[in-house]
Amino acid sequence: MAVTFRDYYETLGVPRDADEKKIKAAYRKLARKWHPDLHSGKAKEQAEEKFKEINEAYEVLSDAEKRAKYDRLGSNWKNGDQFDPGDMGSTYYSSGDFNPADFQGFSDFFASIFSSRPGGNQRQAGYYDGSMRGQDVESEIGLTLEEAYHGGNKSLHLSAGQVCGKCHGRGIAGHAVCTQCGGTGSISAPRNIEVKIPAGVTTGSSIRLKGQGGEGMGGGPRGDLYLRVKLLPHPLFTVQGKDIEYILTLRPDQAVLGDKITVPTLDRSLRVTIPPGTPNGRRLRLKGQGLPGRQGNNGDQYVKIDISLPSAISDEEKELYRKIRAIHERQADV
Repeated sequence: MAVTFRDYYETLGVPRDADEKKIKAAYRKLARKWHPDLHSGKAKEQAEEKFKEINEAYEVLSDAEKRAKYDRLGSNWKNGDQFDPGDMGSTYYSSGDFNPADFQGFSDFFASIFSSRPGGNQRQAGYYDGSMRGQDVESEIGLTLEEAYHGGNKSLHLSAGQVCGKCHGRGIAGHAVCTQCGGTGSISAPRNIEVKIPAGVTTGSSIRLKGQGGEGMGGGPRGDLYLRVKLLPHPLFTVQGKDIEYILTLRPDQAVLGDKITVPTLDRSLRVTIPPGTPNGRRLRLKGQGLPGRQGNNGDQYVKIDISLPSAISDEEKELYRKIRAIHERQADV
């Protein structure tokens, strides 16, 4: 028996390689738009048909087994073409071989692919039928530079999504959009988690917490939680990748004559030699004193020289500067 082919990807407006997250988001958006209870008159009749098509498409594309069977039809079929279920092999049966009540609300095309022999166990189709893995969740975690350097454990307070108790994740309660979750199928619930911070993370790093994401539906496992690291401003250091920079202010005499000065690092203080004649803006490298890297490939700390002129000087200092100027003038005349 030939039936009309349906392009479920086109129905949801997603590409054939769309992942579970995109398919779910597209379904929820369209379901809210075309739910019959949100329309009236002739528009309601159109909405009912669209809503059935959307629900049918999601029933197939959200189920890995059904989607694989559907995808085996190949890319040569076009929406509206006549499709003979016999083309798929003897394991599929035409719509005359099963009880239509098992597929109430779905098209003959759907039934011709996913029907089973009479008397067999048949899963009743519907919203989010069966178990479904929870959604992955992304959040941001702010770390001090010291926390990023040393690593360790950190307690985090999050508002994580869990399945709405009123609509059980469907987004629809009865015949209307769920008022508790607004049709999203999930609600936010606060919880505390313990996070292990790897030493050496930087802004943009991602920390994965397996099974700490959105709650699964129908007994499905929770998704994962991905924490995007953002390093907080530091009073002494700036960060560039794994390298850090510290600005060291020098007096003119220290820059001219050289000196030994103690500078801070992330885990201790070091004595740094300032070479005589150091110019303003020079960067001195402290190898391996930056953020930890893999296999000991640590970043570096740079000490940037900032020569500061005194705002107030004594008469004795002024006299010394006059002598220095006189020396420079005599050298210029030579």
